Amino acid sequence: MDFDYAHYMLTEARKGKENPAAISSPSREAYRKQLAEALNMNRTRILAFKNKPPTPTETIPNEFASAAAHQAKPSKPRRHIPQTSERTLDAPDIVDDYYLNLLDWGSSNVLSIALGNTVYMWDASNGATSELVTIDEENGPVTSVRWAPDGRYIAVGLNNSEVQLWDSTANRLLRTLRGGHGSRVGALDWNNHILTTGGMDGQIINNDVRVRAHIVETYRGHHQEVCGLKWSASGQQLASGGNDNLLHVWDRSMASSNSPTQWLHRLEEHTAAVKALAWCPFQGNLLASGGGGGDRCIKFWNTHTGVCLNSVDTGSQVCALLWNKNERELLSSHGFTQNQLTLWKYPSMVKTAELTGHTSRVLFMVQSPDGCTVASAAGDETLRFWNVFGTPEVAKPAPKTNSQPFAHLNNIR
Repeated sequence: MDFDYAHYMLTEARKGKENPAAISSPSREAYRKQLAEALNMNRTRILAFKNKPPTPTETIPNEFASAAAHQAKPSKPRRHIPQTSERTLDAPDIVDDYYLNLLDWGSSNVLSIALGNTVYMWDASNGATSELVTIDEENGPVTSVRWAPDGRYIAVGLNNSEVQLWDSTANRLLRTLRGGHGSRVGALDWNNHILTTGGMDGQIINNDVRVRAHIVETYRGHHQEVCGLKWSASGQQLASGGNDNLLHVWDRSMASSNSPTQWLHRLEEHTAAVKALAWCPFQGNLLASGGGGGDRCIKFWNTHTGVCLNSVDTGSQVCALLWNKNERELLSSHGFTQNQLTLWKYPSMVKTAELTGHTSRVLFMVQSPDGCTVASAAGDETLRFWNVFGTPEVAKPAPKTNSQPFAHLNNIR
């Protein structure tokens, strides 16, 4: 008998193996809510600035540092990586659940975050905060958020198995996708006009948001919750990770609307849940994946052949992965014991920096549209911004793009 799976099915949801058991009771929860209301904690702290972090103390005296600089051979100037977060915002009521995806940064430079039943938007260009939607108690909490490529439309996954599609500019609900999943939707990703959803039921569904009968493909390969979903830049391959320790790679050319699609690769080397997934920006068939607390490894895959190219034990739960768009570097976020962000040089996997400040596991991590700033959200109810990938280059005028497949979303029935 598979005791791990039996335990998962009995405990479900937030009691998954990657989520430590919380000590709670009805009276404790009631007291917490009463206290929060009395102190008006639920509204005043939302995405509010905390005090600026202290200036790091100098570890090397100036005279030694300058002497060492004179002796060094002339080379490309080394990028300074600040060890502390650039700014910190409050994120009260963020759900501390490894299997969810509650943070995203859209191409229009607006960051979205789900806090409990509410989705908030934070405009990085001016610091303005707004509320997109608050979901009813019986349908919440929000379990995933994902901006469409155009940065205007946003998908919101719910605990009740539905997915809502919102126009953030008009603050209007366009449609609700129903009937696909049997339980909460914790993972989302876009591929042009296709919204791919992953559920606790183990299903992965491709939804064409332009048509009434939105379910166009179903991928079945996971037998526990799908917690990671990422399309490759080409839109040809989809990577999916689950609480069943499995990593699948699916190919669009093998898709079928009549029957469940067969995976291209089923990769079983991880020994814990696979949530962290990142496609390499400079090598199209290179995928990085991270395992949960019982695995702790970052693995690299050739998705054409299914071969594991390298595996690195990080020493702690891997929650998220991001590639640097400008350098050959990978950033990982972690849980117990350090709750840190680690920057790695690729392919040597030498640690370049370790960024600390969070006091609980760093569950969610996204990067700005220019690729330079990283936002991280943790169970400590803070959202931190790190200038880890350098300063943005002078922007070049962007070519005009066709806004079509979303041009007709307002007419969706």
